[in-house]
Amino acid sequence: MLLCIDIGNTNIKFGLFAGEEIRYHWRIATDRTRLADEYAMLLFNLFDSAGIKPGEMTGCAISSVVPVLTQVFEEMVARYFTCEPLILNLSIDTGVQVRTDYPEEVGADLIANAVGAKALYGTPAIVVGFGTATTFSAISNEGNFEGVAIAPGVITSSESLFRAAAALPQIALQRPPVAVGKNTIRSLQAGIVFGFAALVEGLVERIQAELGGNAHVVATGGLAHLISGETRVIQHVEPNLTLIGLRLIYERNRSRGC
Repeated sequence: MLLCIDIGNTNIKFGLFAGEEIRYHWRIATDRTRLADEYAMLLFNLFDSAGIKPGEMTGCAISSVVPVLTQVFEEMVARYFTCEPLILNLSIDTGVQVRTDYPEEVGADLIANAVGAKALYGTPAIVVGFGTATTFSAISNEGNFEGVAIAPGVITSSESLFRAAAALPQIALQRPPVAVGKNTIRSLQAGIVFGFAALVEGLVERIQAELGGNAHVVATGGLAHLISGETRVIQHVEPNLTLIGLRLIYERNRSRGC
């Protein structure tokens, strides 16, 4: 099995693939203080809960936007799986050209998303990522990564609001019945859920015009289903898009991995 790991600022996602099928996937909170041994024990517990033996892993691919943890996971894989993982960076052949001013600034997860969207849905495409930030990645008709728009994330901006306004309670994010709330909880839900849906529609409309107007729009990330259901522009939702893109990149560079 191929183990794909996506290390984000808020969450770390694991996916175990048997061929093209993702058999198991897990999400844990990112902790920059954990050591390689600690992450290994946590991962072994996840494997054990699914009845998977570590020896069944035949390869590993990692994307990371947390440099301090990139080294931790590389050490973990080498020590516990006796394997050199494929680390997604600019030296890796992804099949996608990054046509930005500073390609090294583009997050590895965004590149993996672009590869996954290109393979699953074709081009041109817009990938809306609902993570720590809300990202809008533009993939041209030729399959190139043209750039990205970055807005605050749903969770991060909401938590900032709760911290700054002492009278506002922290709420569960779910769809409100109406846009005009009659109490504080409904008002917050309306502003956050419908507000981000409107943000998505506005930015997608602008990016569509720049790409030619016929791009596939794909949503990914933990809140993709919640926000995408309130928009008219998102056509596909794939929560595991980054992991799928990582698998495709690993297959393209198999000789460089385990």
